[in-house]
Amino acid sequence: MRSIAQWRNLASQGRFHYNVVMPGSKTYYVYIMASQSRTLYVGFTNNIRRRVWEHRTGFVEGFTNCYKIDALFYVESFGDVFCAIEREKQVKRWRRDKKLRVIAQANPDWHDLSDGL
Repeated sequence: MRSIAQWRNLASQGRFHYNVVMPGSKTYYVYIMASQSRTLYVGFTNNIRRRVWEHRTGFVEGFTNCYKIDALFYVESFGDVFCAIEREKQVKRWRRDKKLRVIAQANPDWHDLSDGL
């Protein structure tokens, strides 16, 4: 996992956009959504309500629209954008069975968490 100093170094080289917002002033989310057939999608956002709406309505074309990814089953929040990005990358590298275990531990009945947004 990269440190904040390493992220800033990448940003200074133009290889990564550094978010100048002070840590803690925004919330970032890493989430797992799924279709009825349990096709999984891992994503990152700073506005979970808007992002779920985008997935549900097909606002953004691509994987989630094609596979009808429309239910939120797992979400983590972060006060630091870099930590959230690293976590998203980590979760995306996981095998499917590990993602399913994480969802089952946090949300054993597979309730759509977006109902409460």
